[in-house]
Amino acid sequence: MKKLLITLLLVLLPSVAFANESEKDWTVQIDPLTTALGFVHVQFERTLGDHFSVYLGPHMRLFSSPFADEEDFLGFGAELGVRWYFLGTAPEGFWGLVRGVGAHLSTSANGTEETAFGGYGSVLAGYTWILGDIWVLSAGAGGQYLHYTVDGLGPKTFAPALHTALGVAF
Repeated sequence: MKKLLITLLLVLLPSVAFANESEKDWTVQIDPLTTALGFVHVQFERTLGDHFSVYLGPHMRLFSSPFADEEDFLGFGAELGVRWYFLGTAPEGFWGLVRGVGAHLSTSANGTEETAFGGYGSVLAGYTWILGDIWVLSAGAGGQYLHYTVDGLGPKTFAPALHTALGVAF
């Protein structure tokens, strides 16, 4: 009997814990700020109940930021993030976010093809609005560690992290 109760709890608890009363379970967002800095992301977010969401998407470093020195290298990989919505209103409201990016980096700036694995991790807090029942607008700030270097190009440092996003919710 004890094993049956434990089994039922293990089976039913996740479905209760992740029951989502929100009409919107998905968002698709782009981050215009990181795009302007040379890092292109598309985030496919899925709520996991009222308090949590996860997102996954492609990550590309296609060009240098117009605000920094020109560095001739490319990066292709993925971004994964987990958001905790403080007030239980996922995917809208105040949130804390932990995200990470991993990418294959390559350059031939010095005459030979060089490759490396690079990435960064961030911790941020922010807010997401859903306007007109479909449009997503999001902003946040925090800190990050970047180790996004290949052949001496790219950052390897702690830095502020900013998040902006435009998208749709459904």
